Amino acid sequence: SAPSGAHLIEARIAPLRAALATHPVYAALHTVEDVRVFMQHHVFAVWDFMSLLKALQRALTSTEVPWRPVGSATTRRFINAIVLEEESDEVDGEAFSHFEMYRRAMLEIGADPGPCDRVVAAARTVSSIVKAMETQGVPPSVKAFVAATFGFVATEKPHVVAAAFTYGREEPIPDMFRALVAGLERKGQQAPTLKLYLDRHIHLDEHEHGPMAAAMLTELCGKDTVKWQEAAEAAALALEARLGLWSGVVAALSEKAPAPARQRRPARRKA
Repeated sequence: SAPSGAHLIEARIAPLRAALATHPVYAALHTVEDVRVFMQHHVFAVWDFMSLLKALQRALTSTEVPWRPVGSATTRRFINAIVLEEESDEVDGEAFSHFEMYRRAMLEIGADPGPCDRVVAAARTVSSIVKAMETQGVPPSVKAFVAATFGFVATEKPHVVAAAFTYGREEPIPDMFRALVAGLERKGQQAPTLKLYLDRHIHLDEHEHGPMAAAMLTELCGKDTVKWQEAAEAAALALEARLGLWSGVVAALSEKAPAPARQRRPARRKA
C-alpha cells in the first residue's frame, strides 16, 4: 500500500538524510572566497533542478496542442505553481527565475558564473551538456551530480523523477539551507541576495512544495510495489549525488586552504 511505500523510502534514505544534515560543508564557509567556491559548485544544482521540474511538467500536465486534461488537477496545480515560482518568481516587483536570482547573488560576491553559463548555452542534449562540462573544467563532483539528474530524467518514469525531485531536492532543502544561512551568519558573511535565495526556498519548500511533492509521489506510485521500490532507489541516488556535490565543495576548499597558511607564516616571523 502507499503508506508502506512511503515508509520504504524513509527507511532507505534515513542514513543518507542524517549524513546530509551533519555534512561539514555548512561550517566550512569561513571567507567570501569560500562562499564563491561553494556557489560555483552549487549553481549547477540550481540550474539542473529546472530540468527535473520540466520533466514532471511534461509528464504530469498537458503541454501539447490540442490541450487535454492529464492526471489529477491537484498534481497539475502543484507542478504549475512550482514552475511559476522557480521560472518567474517575483520579488520587490521584479520577475526572474531562481537561476537568474542565484547568478545575481554570485556576481554580488564576485563568484564566477562563467563555466555554468557556458554549459547552459551549450545545453541542447544530454551529450552536449557532458561535453560542455568537460571543456569547461567543471569539477568531477559537479559532473556526477548533473549526470545523476539527467539520468533520472532519461528513465522517462514520472515516479522516478518525482522521487528524485521530492527527496533529493524539495524535502531536504529547508534543513540544508538553514544550516548554510546559520554558517554564513556565524562568520558574518555579507551575501544578501544569496541569503534571500536561501530564505525563499526554506519558506517555499517547507510549507508548500515539500508536502505537495510527497503527495504527488504517493499519487504516482499508488499501490504499485515496484514503483515504490524504484522511487526509493531514486531517492537514495539523489541524496548520494547531493552528498557527493557537498563533499566536492569541501575538497575544493581544503585544496585552496594551504595557500593562505603559507602567506601567514612570513608575517609571524616578522612579528
